[in-house]
Amino acid sequence: GLMLNAVLSFVAVACAIPLGTALAFGRRSSLPFVRGLCTIMIEFWRGVPLLGVLFMGLVLLPMVLPNGVTVDNLIRALVVLSLFTSAYMAEVVRGGLQGVLPGQREAAMALGLHPLQANLTVILPQAMRVALPGIVNVVVDLFKDTTLVSVVGLFDLMGVVNQSLKDQSWLGLANEGYAFAALLFFGCCLMLSLAGSVLERRLRVS
Repeated sequence: GLMLNAVLSFVAVACAIPLGTALAFGRRSSLPFVRGLCTIMIEFWRGVPLLGVLFMGLVLLPMVLPNGVTVDNLIRALVVLSLFTSAYMAEVVRGGLQGVLPGQREAAMALGLHPLQANLTVILPQAMRVALPGIVNVVVDLFKDTTLVSVVGLFDLMGVVNQSLKDQSWLGLANEGYAFAALLFFGCCLMLSLAGSVLERRLRVS
């Protein structure tokens, strides 16, 4: 059960960081169409509840797919979690981009770098260093939010606990089961926070 939470979190973060970064740059774009499209996508995913989107992916998606075409529940959950997290990641990265001094871009352009090279090699590394605490916060929140997949038929840690409580031998042990799950989640979230703190100290400018 806990492994499913870890896999969902890892894949969603791996997809959300590049997608969120692209959305952050798009929202700061000088092109009105690109800026508007990225803004609509970010605000949409930030404005809908994750549980509601999971139910939409479970119930409504099969209705629009052609006959005979099915998508596994795990894939649906991964797509929803990735898109949902990318919206929050985009705002965190955008905050980091705003924390980079304008002179950094001007210096990169003065050296003859292409705008894409300047963004990838000069602006983005500095922005990520500024945005790192917020990124760690999003990752921790995502890891806890993966427990919601249990309501759409996926057996994560909480799903396994709930299923075990239906066994006759587990009657009356609900408190112990939920306490054990809470301790596991606390330990995992604490390790993520500590890893983020270590990374933040290593990237700190002297």
